[in-house]
Amino acid sequence: MPTTVTLTLIGKPGCHLCDDAREAVRGVLEALPDGAPAVEVVERNILEEPALHEQYVDDIPVILVDGRMHTYWRVDPARLRTAILEDR
Repeated sequence: MPTTVTLTLIGKPGCHLCDDAREAVRGVLEALPDGAPAVEVVERNILEEPALHEQYVDDIPVILVDGRMHTYWRVDPARLRTAILEDR
């Protein structure tokens, strides 16, 4: 049975790079093959969480995969797909 991957997108409203990251994530998830792990997407807003704001204000959007830093600023779809499918 496949494991569940938690993908966290850290950003803020009005951030065009965050919108781009969201679209890249959506595209990767839609193209995952049958049998891929389930992916839970969690969005967190740095404007609502002071600790996240302090840590990531200069780096958003930030993508975490299972709580580990995957990337920031730009999402490479091929690299994200690999992280979801092979980094288990």
